[in-house]
Amino acid sequence: MRIGPQDALIIVDVQNDFLPHGRLPVADGDRIIPVINQLSSLPFQAIVATQDWHPADHCSFPLQNGPWPVHCVQSTQGAELAALLRLDTVSAIVRKGMAQGVDSYSAFFDNDGQNPTGLKGFLQERGVTRIVVCGLAYDVCVSHTTLDGMVLGFETCVVEDASASALQPCADVSAALAAKGVRIMQAQDLRG
Repeated sequence: MRIGPQDALIIVDVQNDFLPHGRLPVADGDRIIPVINQLSSLPFQAIVATQDWHPADHCSFPLQNGPWPVHCVQSTQGAELAALLRLDTVSAIVRKGMAQGVDSYSAFFDNDGQNPTGLKGFLQERGVTRIVVCGLAYDVCVSHTTLDGMVLGFETCVVEDASASALQPCADVSAALAAKGVRIMQAQDLRG
């Protein structure tokens, strides 16, 4: 697939707390960084990185009976984007999960479908009609971002080898997304 001015790369949550040494590690999560850096050299109209950016008392944390360990707390080292991730081509950073009372897996809006992040408008203003999604974790935030992108009218692809899964095998995640109309790609399928 040839990348051009209609395309945006969405790099989801490649943050320290999701890497193998982090508070909510994705096994092998660091292996995707060189692949993403390779994708970042393609002529995308926009490259957007997302960050979980939680308040210290976020609803997803154990103290509030949430399902996840404390992670990606605002302004902490764990919330920082991975040091080896190429950022010089990133057009914007979108932060999500900032409201205390609702989580936000998708880069487009929170889990209640409210409170948009502004990503849709950012992409539309640049004439983007197709998004290419990758990052962490494939079975959570990458999947939600991908499916919401489709709902919002973007042609949507996901790069399997530039994503790593937390709980489900990548092949199962890919099969579920493909069944909903998402185009599953490998990094080598994309070119400038």
